[in-house]
Amino acid sequence: MRLALLPLLSLLLCGQAIGQSVQPTKIRVGGVELHYIEQGQDESLILLHGGQGDYRSWEPQMKVLFPQFRVISYSRRYNYPNNNPLTAKYQSAFTEADDLAALIRKLGLGPVHLIGTSIGAFTALVLAVKHPEMVRSLVLAEPPVHEWVRDSPKGAAAYEEFMTTIWEPATEAFKTGDNQVAMRILVDGFAGTGRFDKLSPESRAAVMQNSRFFKANTSSSDPFPNLSKVKVGRLRIPVLIITGENTIKIHKLVNEELARLLPKAEQVIIPKAGHGSPRENPEAFNEAMLKFLANRP
Repeated sequence: MRLALLPLLSLLLCGQAIGQSVQPTKIRVGGVELHYIEQGQDESLILLHGGQGDYRSWEPQMKVLFPQFRVISYSRRYNYPNNNPLTAKYQSAFTEADDLAALIRKLGLGPVHLIGTSIGAFTALVLAVKHPEMVRSLVLAEPPVHEWVRDSPKGAAAYEEFMTTIWEPATEAFKTGDNQVAMRILVDGFAGTGRFDKLSPESRAAVMQNSRFFKANTSSSDPFPNLSKVKVGRLRIPVLIITGENTIKIHKLVNEELARLLPKAEQVIIPKAGHGSPRENPEAFNEAMLKFLANRP
């Protein structure tokens, strides 16, 4: 199956909303509950949101994908509206990848296309390394494999800046029970100073609904574990690497290393967007995504 690019681009450019509101389905896999929505048919494609998002985050992408794919957008284990207890001491993209593998098996999907942003992209990459037979292609928007860049002076400085100005202050705020302060630190750290306070009431409420993920991840013994560069370099599936023009330094450095490991991967920079490019510039993100998928046999 080849994606019919021109009809979908026409829909994208016209801004037409496709389909109606879909209510999430709850499923239990590997001892946790996951909520997901599904539209379309044909080849399976799974959307993996970032830390601040959930299954609702991909609406701009779902409406241009479901005419050609069976599109599934799910909420990872600690994101809205899942109610899994915060018991995982080793919470990371590896935990999430195990959930994803269990979801694919439970739904009987077979090989799937994976589109992920941030920790969702990291999760997709881990799954591809552990279970390459499950994956047709990857669209990766800034997976935070921070360990990859710590062995260079530039990368070590970027990592230290990220930890001391964003991650550690947010961790302390969660420990004192001030979830809103923690999320303000994280949102401003990823998207720019003052961004949290500029959010609409609805957007801020959605961010706070997903604070449990960051509370779990900041309390993890290894929130950003290493992923074998050798194993990533062995991947033989089509990959698109997406970088936001205005993203923070550590994410740019990780994407540069990912491109070095996968020299045949396609690369796109999304203008006027930072770490959250699918929602910050959905038109440019969708165009890059559709062009990539159009070339997949």
